[in-house]
Amino acid sequence: MVLGLEVTVVVAACAVASVVVGRRVRSRRRVLGVLAELEERCPTPFGKLKQVVDAMAVEMHAGLASEGGSKLKMLLTFVDRLPNGSEKGTYYALDVGDTNFRVLRVQLGGQRSSILEPHVEQAVPPHLMTSTSEVIDFVTQNIKEFVDRGEDGSKTLVSGRGELGFTFSFPVKQRSVSSGILIKWTKGFHIEEMVRREVTECLEQAMSRKRLNMRVAVLVNDTVGTLALGHYHDEDTVAAVIFGTGTNACYWERTDAIIKCQGLLTTSGGMVINMEWGNFWSSPLPRTSYDTDLDSHSSSPNDQGFEKMISGMYLGEVVRRVLLRMSSFCI
Repeated sequence: MVLGLEVTVVVAACAVASVVVGRRVRSRRRVLGVLAELEERCPTPFGKLKQVVDAMAVEMHAGLASEGGSKLKMLLTFVDRLPNGSEKGTYYALDVGDTNFRVLRVQLGGQRSSILEPHVEQAVPPHLMTSTSEVIDFVTQNIKEFVDRGEDGSKTLVSGRGELGFTFSFPVKQRSVSSGILIKWTKGFHIEEMVRREVTECLEQAMSRKRLNMRVAVLVNDTVGTLALGHYHDEDTVAAVIFGTGTNACYWERTDAIIKCQGLLTTSGGMVINMEWGNFWSSPLPRTSYDTDLDSHSSSPNDQGFEKMISGMYLGEVVRRVLLRMSSFCI
């Protein structure tokens, strides 16, 4: 009788083990199926890459031809000259464009030399990214504290008004090299009361409230700033691309190719164009169900499609959704 009971237990254990193993095998097959699906939907053969390039070229020409005629805004920057390494002087710089902002003081001595002094990098509190224009006051307070800590900062600003280069990495319709209207927020920012307002004016008013003797000498996108730095070290540099929290590109264009601004004259015969390519979209792009779900649940559905597929702010969420689906097969 005892022997019979032992046999029964062994048989039952084998049955349970068989079921568990079977489930694990099926789970593994399903998980591998997810990977196979991704591999099948996301190939990048030369032919498909050529289709994406051609589609982007079409959108670029359309964006240069008219306002609103393309997914690519192809924004004028009014930057018609780039640094060549001979520049001299001391300047302040502010970079606002993602979840952090940076303030620094740069001394240029010519011969493509630059001295970067200790700088400030500060996270933007999440509640300021979606609330009011208090974010500008928060940034300005940090600029003031940085200037006050400098060894000769106060001396510089007493002897003359400080020159500030302002990198603002959001879509802006520029009216000059130092002013522009905010078109929309991206990368998780959403402060409605600042949309369609003059960006430089907002910052200079905040600096005035803080009794900070500065003016914005130039307003640029981070991509344009990257191009300027590249050209400072190598005059053959004609384009720049950003892959970070978001993504964008800019390049040097002939003024006669900018059809939407017929009659625009520059001393150099060219101008830097801010493409704002984060909003690019074309059917050859290998979009998956995970990209679609992320977009539909984002704060800006059907917007910035290219950026949501490749930039740092969204890639982690795409991976999370893939892993979530995989784990559902293991329960």
